[in-house]
Parts: sequence; structure tokens; C-alpha cells
Amino acid sequence: MPLQIVRNDITTMEVDAIVNAAKRSLLGGGGVDGAIHRAAGPELLEECRTLGGCETGQAKLTKGYRLPAKYIIHTVGPVYQDGQQGEEKLLRSCYRNSLALAAKEGFETVAFPLISAGAYGYPRDQALQIAVGEISWFVLNHDMTVYLVVYDRQSFQLSKQLLDDVTEFIEERYVREEDASVSASRLARETREAPHPCYSIRHGVFPKKKKPSFVPPDSAPLAAPAPTSVGAVPNLDAMLKQLDESFSQSLLRQIDEKGMTDAQCYKRANVDRKLFSKIRSNPQYKPSKPTAVAFAVALELNWAETNDFLRKAGYAMSHSSKFDIIIEYFIQSGNYNIFEINETLFAFDQSLLGSH
Repeated sequence: MPLQIVRNDITTMEVDAIVNAAKRSLLGGGGVDGAIHRAAGPELLEECRTLGGCETGQAKLTKGYRLPAKYIIHTVGPVYQDGQQGEEKLLRSCYRNSLALAAKEGFETVAFPLISAGAYGYPRDQALQIAVGEISWFVLNHDMTVYLVVYDRQSFQLSKQLLDDVTEFIEERYVREEDASVSASRLARETREAPHPCYSIRHGVFPKKKKPSFVPPDSAPLAAPAPTSVGAVPNLDAMLKQLDESFSQSLLRQIDEKGMTDAQCYKRANVDRKLFSKIRSNPQYKPSKPTAVAFAVALELNWAETNDFLRKAGYAMSHSSKFDIIIEYFIQSGNYNIFEINETLFAFDQSLLGSH
């Protein structure tokens, strides 16, 4: 996936570059900055001393030294005051300048923390929205895999409105499904435990059994009933020749019908070019469910079209799955922003769209 949200320690990421939320001096500090300096070793501090600091919103490059990452992009986020001091513009500049530097260096993989969302006090939900917005715009126009690294759940927050709306949508469907399941289970149990219909609860007695009718041993056996005709046996070869179009064939047809290019489609689906090439070259390719849903989102299919599209890949949507209900919420709402969908899926511990 071009944009992946992962829960990890950024100092352990094996990528071309990690981004450090640095202080203006670039000489280390607390939080992510301090953790990166400790993991990289004293050589990082020595190189940083030669850079002359960094202005807020700008970015500078150093080696990664003892880190798994080859390089470190240092950027200085704004300290949040009241949101009226240009903080948003500066925070967006952090992501834009860091990504521009990564592209200039030819990096293929970059990992970001959530800049300014810690000690600098930027509201986490707003910081997340800015991060995802800037990164998603970038990956739609560049071939690069970007990770947004979240250390723990406390550092990841959806907007309260979105979280409340999705939670309510899930509860209305998922809980109702569970209640229906419990009711069905109770009904089945009561049916098993109920007395025989011939038993009289009122009198507490069973009716007397009838004696079996006597059949003389020399009497002719009853004729067996003739088999019921069910029509001609179907021809398997003929049925196999009438297969519906495959997922791959349906995807490529709909890309053409919507006037999209391949690149537009797989980027909107948050799917990398190599995976799309496999789907294009193999008419019988079966994607994972998150990948199949990702393409339904990229094609902006309605809910009925999405269900039909997924059936071609062998999948069905169900109210017994939170993943499925979250997808239904966004499609029924007409929101096809795959990055916002993935933020929500991540918040609910579900698989992200575009994953293999």
C-alpha cells in the first residue's frame, strides 16, 4: 500500500528514511526526537551540529547511523497555541518539505511519526487529519510507500464526530445481528426442550401408541414408488463455458467504462503498481478481501454494485463483521476517501484497504 498506518516504534522501521520531529537546534530532545538520537548513536549528534539548526516547517537530511533506516529527515513542527498563529500551514509544510526531500533523494520508503502531536500540543485528531491529507495527496502523484507510525493507541485519535457516527452505525447493525443470533439460539434450544406435540401438558400423559397393522407373510410386498423426475442431468462442460466474468475482468472493464487510467485506479485504491500488474495479467487472480473492497472504493461503486463486485472475487459482506459494517457506512455515506476509511479501520483494529 502506498500509505500504511502502522503501530510500531519508528526507530525499528527498516525503510530508506524515517522522519524525526526535531527541535529547531537539531541537537536532540524528548519524545520521538530523543528516542531517535539514542537509537542512532552519538554520530548523529555530531552531524547535526554541522547543520546550523532548522526552521519550523523546513526539513534537513542526515545519515541514519545505527538505525535500521539509512537516513533521517529532520523536520521542526509548530508548537500549538490557539490554532490562529499559522500552526496548520507550518505543520503541512513539515510533511510537504519532508516528502519533497525524500523524492529528491529517490527514496522508495519513508516513515513518519505524527508531528507536533506530542509535547508540542497539536490536537491529535487535527494532526492526524493533516498528516493523512498531505501524505495521501503525495502518494497519489508519486511512487513511494509512506508509513504513518503510531506508537500506541493514545497517540491516534479520529475526530470525535466521525468516531461517534461510525460507532453508532456499528452498534445499530452489529449488536442487532448478535441479538438476532441469540434469539435464534434460544428458539432452537426451546424447540429441542419442548415436549412432543402429542403430549398433553394439561393432563400430564402421553397418548397410547397404536398397535402396528398386521401384514400376512405371504402377501405381496408393496410396490416401491416411482422415482420423481427432476429433469435432464445438467451438462457440466456446458455450465463451465457459461462462467460469469472474473474479478479481474470486471475490474478492467469498469476502469475503461469510467474513463480512468490504470494508475488513477490503483492509486485511489491505495494499491501498489506491482500488485495491480498481477491482477491485470491474470484473469483468474483472486485478491484479498481488503484489496477487492479497495478497488470498489476507487471505482466509487454504490452499495449494491460493491456487493456484486465482491461476489466475483468470492466474498460477501455481512453484519457479523465490523470491517464490513464500516465499509458500508462510508459507501452508503458517499465518502470514497480511502485514506479516511483506513484511519477509521485502524481505529477499530480492522484490516486496512489495499493490504494484500
